Amino acid sequence: MFVSALLTSVGINSAICFSFLVLYSIFRKQPAYYGIYIPRLVAEGKTKQRSDFNLERLIPSANWMKKAWMLSEEELLSSSGLDAVVFMRIVTFSLKVLLFAGVIGIFVLLPVNCSGDQLTNVDIVNISNNSLDVFTISNVKDGSHWLWFHFSAVYLITAYICSLLYYEYDYISSKRIDYFCSSKPLFHQFTILVRAIPASAGRNISDSVENFFTEYHPSTYLAHTVVHRTSKLRGLINDAKTHYRRLVRLQSNPSQINSNRGSCFGLFRRKVDLVDRYGKRLGDIEQHLRLEQSQVSSAGKEVPAAFVSFKSRYGAAIAMHMQQSNNPIHWVTEQAPEPHDVYWPFFSSTFMQRWISKLGVAVACFLLTALFFIPVLIVQGLTNLNQLQIWFPFLKSILTITFISQILTGYLPSLILQLFLKMVPPVMECLSSIQGYISLSDIKKSACFKVLWFTIWNVFFATVFSGTALLQLSLVFEPKTIPTRLAVAVPAQASFFIAYVVTSGWTSSLSELINLFALISSLVTKPFSGNSDEELEVPSIPYHQDIPRILFFVLLGITYFFLAPLIVPFLLVYFGLEYIVYRNQFINVYAPKYETGGKFWPIAHSCIVFSLVLMHAIAVGIFTLKGLPLASSLLVPLPILTLLFNDYCRKRFLPNFSAYSAETLIKKDRADENDPTMAEFLDKLVTAYADPALMPVSFTATADSLRRPLMSTAED
Repeated sequence: MFVSALLTSVGINSAICFSFLVLYSIFRKQPAYYGIYIPRLVAEGKTKQRSDFNLERLIPSANWMKKAWMLSEEELLSSSGLDAVVFMRIVTFSLKVLLFAGVIGIFVLLPVNCSGDQLTNVDIVNISNNSLDVFTISNVKDGSHWLWFHFSAVYLITAYICSLLYYEYDYISSKRIDYFCSSKPLFHQFTILVRAIPASAGRNISDSVENFFTEYHPSTYLAHTVVHRTSKLRGLINDAKTHYRRLVRLQSNPSQINSNRGSCFGLFRRKVDLVDRYGKRLGDIEQHLRLEQSQVSSAGKEVPAAFVSFKSRYGAAIAMHMQQSNNPIHWVTEQAPEPHDVYWPFFSSTFMQRWISKLGVAVACFLLTALFFIPVLIVQGLTNLNQLQIWFPFLKSILTITFISQILTGYLPSLILQLFLKMVPPVMECLSSIQGYISLSDIKKSACFKVLWFTIWNVFFATVFSGTALLQLSLVFEPKTIPTRLAVAVPAQASFFIAYVVTSGWTSSLSELINLFALISSLVTKPFSGNSDEELEVPSIPYHQDIPRILFFVLLGITYFFLAPLIVPFLLVYFGLEYIVYRNQFINVYAPKYETGGKFWPIAHSCIVFSLVLMHAIAVGIFTLKGLPLASSLLVPLPILTLLFNDYCRKRFLPNFSAYSAETLIKKDRADENDPTMAEFLDKLVTAYADPALMPVSFTATADSLRRPLMSTAED
């Protein structure tokens, strides 16, 4: 790729990003779009709907940036929880790493690369006509002593990142404990989930649980709630909600309440009261729902699983970590999620069904990974203009146009890959939901892990392999050229990744800000929806989508900063945008729906350690191929030391992310002994884990009120 193609991509994406910023600063002031850009403030009652028009609404402003910048970590913690703090610390960690790498790469390594003439001399006058390869390590002569600068950079960045990782792990681990100690009593802290409850003759599941825990945990056991099969009930509840929403829409559009129904080609017509029609249907569904609830509540519909609550956190922890039965596959315990975090649909599955689903998910992930090679190959074909002319000879005349060729090689490949990657997070979330997890947060964490490694393999490794060995079959017949070709081809892929950062990174940050899909959907549907009385839904941040993207760009920065330092400034722009955009989103848009207590950080830590080891492996190969075997030998201990450091961190900090210590739990329980509200809390704990599908549902009383006129006159 030439510099001109990269500049074309930068120009196009800069124009798109600037347009998004201007549009956002205008749209966010319009009351009609409050539900898109400030739904959290609307739901919390911190903003007022204004109908009066003023010119100030149409003038772009950057006040939101100042508010986002001034947001402190304590304010973020109190409003959005520890997960939001961890997310932002991943962003700031990335900025610190890339700032350090940028100083070394731009001011030391880049001049070294440009001064080389392994490929060609840099044309300073016509800089746009240069290939991006001349700015990489490939342009340094084989065996040159200048390569020791790159060697030193690898050691320096490794030491710096490891020290930052240790500090962050220590800080977040301490923050997690402090957050737990300062929190109010929460239901899931006193509750465990017990599965694989063995059947007893003459006893139902509830009696078995009661007898077992009163016998073996008599001093701490409080109550239990048995899980029932409620999948059919959920379908009925969804039908009832659908009919209720239709009634609400009819009430907001009085002209549609009476509808003409005809027969015989419209010769005979009769008026139908749609409110009465939907009201009767809603009443029938509600009656059916109550009948099903009474049947499901019977003993025959019980699942061999129950939420068991205890009088203290320490009592719950003992029951969770101790093997309850001589048969280890009976009375299996795990930490219960928060009541609103429970994923109820998968409780009806048996052990065998869960095992089969995990196997099926593994196969599906493998097939998805294999199929994704197709768009990767297409993208790599577009980055190579000569290859594109071979594939499509009829486009040869068009490809000779400079602007067209620059768009095809610099902008279009990254855009295509980004569009395909948009489908991955929802697919991985769907696969995780059928894998047997019993909480929404566990599903998100599992999907986050899947999306992360899918992205690393299919965007990084597949791109490098397809761009070198897979497309250069001539290497098989010329073995002597393999070292030289690989030494040039591997760092040469940085040109694609620079364009990918600009196209996928910059625009994804600003797309998050302007929420383009919701905006277009609102513009299309609003003229036809009329007034809507539906409750505003405040979204939660999709961690499984955003964290993998951030960590992938960190991987690119770590692995390529010494190969092609030119990538670092573009990454710094990306993370600068991420920092401002997401702080703004936490203030105005996202509200937490669950809290994992910072459990996304171990995923980030593992990914960064993997990035370091990958960088070391690439560095060993590059120095070997560049005729500097001594540097390769001296680098061999580095990945070993990094893995030992990672093992130490796992043993030192990771246990604090899987469970709280006895010291912490006992101190917290003792602090609550004098709390006068604990008695009321324990009373609520008894019914906290009742299945929402078994709760009383009454829509008809509200539906009857829909017959009343929207405006009524008061009588004296």
